[in-house]
Amino acid sequence: MDVGSESTAENLRAAFACIDWRAPWFAPLAQPGARVAERIAQGASVAAALNDAATSAPGTVPFRFAQQEVLAPAMAYETFIYERRRIPTRDNAHDFFNGLIWLRFPRTKQVFNQWQASAIAQQGIGAVRGPLRDAITVFDENGALLIAPPALRQALRARDWTALGCSLRANWLHARLLPFGHALLEKLLQPRKSITAHVYVVDDPALECAADDATVDAWMAAHFQPQSFAAKPFNPLPVLGVPGWWHENENFCFYDDSFVFRSARRTNTQQRVTAAAG
Repeated sequence: MDVGSESTAENLRAAFACIDWRAPWFAPLAQPGARVAERIAQGASVAAALNDAATSAPGTVPFRFAQQEVLAPAMAYETFIYERRRIPTRDNAHDFFNGLIWLRFPRTKQVFNQWQASAIAQQGIGAVRGPLRDAITVFDENGALLIAPPALRQALRARDWTALGCSLRANWLHARLLPFGHALLEKLLQPRKSITAHVYVVDDPALECAADDATVDAWMAAHFQPQSFAAKPFNPLPVLGVPGWWHENENFCFYDDSFVFRSARRTNTQQRVTAAAG
């Protein structure tokens, strides 16, 4: 290992050792995330630390994590995982969080991998992923799942930020925002107001009382369908606006920032009507 590699590894270990697992976005991953981070801080590779965590919970992940070098140069990443049942993993925060999501939601991650591999087998790898693969990538990198009372769901879809953060604030006590995207989690290592998730809103009342990850994982794996998912049924949500996630949103002026909390786009029809009225 050269001096540059040693420095990179040392910086990575230091970063993992400093993760605040009490933060609302990291707390659901604290078990086994803190243990995996500790193993990395002690010198283990990200892949080895994740495999240790998977071994301690047999059956959680049907695949093994492996060093990035196992990925054949001519083979697509998703195809390799599907065929070899091994997840190429780099020693960085991005793949660390990807591994933790595999540990938390293995059934959903496996469904996404099957969809990706099937699409690649049919269409090959081109300059454009296609609608389904693109939607999977958006959610896999930057998505979150919202389980919430109807009023919150409606306000999010309408991008009524004042209602979400102010008048409906108490409703968040009965809601759960579950980060799924590993790039989203990586960005939250350095929280900033503009970090925005692509949120899939759950409309199934049966899931509102679900407390365990296994139930949520099974629900996503069963209810996500390729055709509807390809339409990107996501809603933008600046996650630090979630009550209880960031102390600054206790000041209701927090939601007046139109560069972050943007209104819904008007349709062409709405724009023509407005122009005609003017």
